[in-house]
Amino acid sequence: MRHASLAQFLKRDRSALRAGPVALVLVEDDVEVASTLHHHLDRGFAQVIALMPPGFPLPEGLQDRVHRIDHTLGPDAPFEAAVNAVIRAAPGCWLYYCFNAEYLFYPFCETRSVGEMLAFHAEERRDAMLAYVVDLYADDLARDPGAVSRERAHLDRAGYYALARTDAAGQPCERQLDVFGGVRWRFEEHIPPERRRIDRIALFRAKPGLTLRSDHTFSDPEYNTYACPWHHNLTAAVCSFRTAKALKANPGSSERIATFRWHNSEPFEWNSRQLLDLGLIESGQWF
Repeated sequence: MRHASLAQFLKRDRSALRAGPVALVLVEDDVEVASTLHHHLDRGFAQVIALMPPGFPLPEGLQDRVHRIDHTLGPDAPFEAAVNAVIRAAPGCWLYYCFNAEYLFYPFCETRSVGEMLAFHAEERRDAMLAYVVDLYADDLARDPGAVSRERAHLDRAGYYALARTDAAGQPCERQLDVFGGVRWRFEEHIPPERRRIDRIALFRAKPGLTLRSDHTFSDPEYNTYACPWHHNLTAAVCSFRTAKALKANPGSSERIATFRWHNSEPFEWNSRQLLDLGLIESGQWF
């Protein structure tokens, strides 16, 4: 199912957005496109939509399972513009967005679909879910100079911290945090300050007037909160090669990074149990 543009898709086939949850995969390059799409199909999304540059082929076997939209991200087409177009077209639908080489994990995702998880989350009167972008990286850059290897993926087991988020007047924002850690923290001299946070509201319910901003926060402050006022809620993780990949693709940083490994690195096991044990996702009241 190929569409020449996002506008064409929203005009002719927006019925695909009626039954959520819907995953939007924003493809920036040709790295791990197939694994990203397969991973989110396996999570149980009702629809998976891939926004890809026109010259990129959709991986074999996915033509009948994925809506492929010709779309090139760039300064004139930022990711939030594409997500906001879908928000306007799909009020009430649960949406998720990520980039290629990113993978969603939530508590018990091996046995429960994303739809089941969001049904519980909605029963707790929540319309958005906080996720942490957990950096993944290859352990041996001589073997994998692009820093991407699913078979030898590592993550940081420590080094994460949060600061209270403040508004323009310097006052604390209720139940909002700026979270840091991972590769962006360890190599922060190569990361612009506005891109160092690892918190992202990756799952949310679209509604009229809602807009996503370039810093991965929403126009509705309640969507940016980590929990409701009365108890902890579910959280998720987006396990991502994106930062390590970018640091090795950038000539200014690549030559200064011989390895991403340090004493707090450990192999990524590709399961939610490891993330729960490390405190990187929270099951809340869902058991």
